[in-house]
Amino acid sequence: MADRVRIFDYWFQRIGDKKYSRKLDSELKSTIKHLARFPQIGRQIDGREERFIVKDFYQVFYLETVNEIHILHIWDSRRDPGDLDFK
Repeated sequence: MADRVRIFDYWFQRIGDKKYSRKLDSELKSTIKHLARFPQIGRQIDGREERFIVKDFYQVFYLETVNEIHILHIWDSRRDPGDLDFK
């Protein structure tokens, strides 16, 4: 997913080490596994089918279907929310 790559690349460029990116990746994967078990745990976006769950500064946006969870975005909430696009 492009969002994850951008986030990890940002931290690698900022810190110069992949340790934090690996830790963050592990934490996000854990959050997503939890989400897969309990898909209704996320907050529904007003007037939309999409939901999101928060992990630290990151929001995981997803869409629940009958048999799957589709991760739409992993968003750093410190970014401009106007840049978030659900196309």
